[in-house]
Amino acid sequence: MSQNAQGGGFRSRSRKGRARSGAAGAGRGNHGTDGHGRSRRDGRKISDARGARGRDGARGGNGDHRGRRQSDEGQARRDYRGIDKARQAAFETLLKVTEDDAFGNLTLPGELRALGLKGRDAAFATEITYGTLRTLGVVDAVIDKCAAQGIESINPQVLDALRLGVYQLLYTRVEEHAAVDTSVRLVGATGRFKAKGFANGVLRTVTRTPVEEWLEQLTPADPLEALAFRTAHPAWIARSFSKVLPEGELEAALEADSERPHVHLVARPGEISAEELALITGGEQGRYSPYAVYLPGGDPGTLEPVRQGLAGVQDEGSQLIARALTEVELEGEDTGRWLDLCAGPGGKAALAGAIARIEGAHVDAVETAAHRAKLVEKACGDLPVTVHVADGRDPGLEPGFDRVLVDAPCSGLGALRRRPEARWRKSEADIPGLSVLQFELLSSALSLVRPGGAVVYSTCSPDVRETRQVVERAVHELGAVELDAHGLVGGMTDVGEAPSVQMWPHRHGTDAMFFAVLRRR
Repeated sequence: MSQNAQGGGFRSRSRKGRARSGAAGAGRGNHGTDGHGRSRRDGRKISDARGARGRDGARGGNGDHRGRRQSDEGQARRDYRGIDKARQAAFETLLKVTEDDAFGNLTLPGELRALGLKGRDAAFATEITYGTLRTLGVVDAVIDKCAAQGIESINPQVLDALRLGVYQLLYTRVEEHAAVDTSVRLVGATGRFKAKGFANGVLRTVTRTPVEEWLEQLTPADPLEALAFRTAHPAWIARSFSKVLPEGELEAALEADSERPHVHLVARPGEISAEELALITGGEQGRYSPYAVYLPGGDPGTLEPVRQGLAGVQDEGSQLIARALTEVELEGEDTGRWLDLCAGPGGKAALAGAIARIEGAHVDAVETAAHRAKLVEKACGDLPVTVHVADGRDPGLEPGFDRVLVDAPCSGLGALRRRPEARWRKSEADIPGLSVLQFELLSSALSLVRPGGAVVYSTCSPDVRETRQVVERAVHELGAVELDAHGLVGGMTDVGEAPSVQMWPHRHGTDAMFFAVLRRR
């Protein structure tokens, strides 16, 4: 639990305040349900953490609320007088995430800039915004318990104000009166003055029960679901991870999802070395990728090497995958025809393109969406990369590539720590369709690579249905040969017993990236 969430002009919770739960960490909240997360595209709440009992025996529901925020004009009409800017930024971000399907990590920085927040106030806004989004399951479950007619009856704007308040009461050292008063004021800022009394009543009810009792009441009986609760994950995600991790590591893996990751920079080969980049930025050279530099935080977009295009922001795991494409040993001569079959938004294509420039090779980059193809073009600049707007399953390119990367669309379960609300937006029902698409893309790649060439298949997900099962199907049905990928990760160990590589935040400090290397017979 954060010990310094003191922003907004309020003092820290005193040592005489309510006892805190040892299970609650900074940004490492709990959730109270199996919560099959759903997108807010239809105006529904981001979490299922309440309502009718779900398939796994936990409280679930679709959160169909009355009323919608008018996002175009709502902020201009809200009256934030008497409310600190840190909570204003947090509230606006939460509204956009839960109502407009925005991403919190992309929305909050703009709100901070617009309000001129820096230092301690910006840190406090970040803490309560990301914390609320990460712990949405348990926060909603507590609200549902305290609202007489249940959470389904609460207006969306009022609910978001309550969420911020309940998060502060459960997981920070903010004084109770400050958390309650400012949240009630946020309700008033939306113009729903009649709801202020209701909000005050709900929050006061929360304060009358110690945190440990709330968690005890809401923790499921099933051990795996209880662990998911304690680490703020839907149970289906915890179950997915449990299938590929030793039992003793599951909790560490889930907890790592709620820890804010370090910024990983990539030094563009041929432009700047990782050593030079680390010296300029004050960062630390990466452990595995020869191009990686770690920064503890900050806005990397303000760094001069990034502004000049000499470096970029890229997880070290992604760097290793792009590098593996260029390093895997081929049978026969490398003619310099390389292909990135799922290139958007362009990070791996840019790194492969920088290496290709040094090696005298050329990269064809395929992206099905025109707007994402433009992102690839921007990322690659003047590198030897040609971008094609096409479907990777049938891109219309001449076969015979030496190297093909399939960074397939996936559930993104390996990058939950970078998007605090992501775990509540994912749905297990999406994975079967993704697995079909992934196999089709891998099949296309194997038809485009020359005999003796190599295909690197990767996902940002550790779910076995998106990783080993797709690879093994290609081996059995398409006659592909899987190669040992363990020597392509810069000395990284503990990457799994299969020939493929599975990275983990708690083991390696990277996203939970997976990749396998296959060869066409």
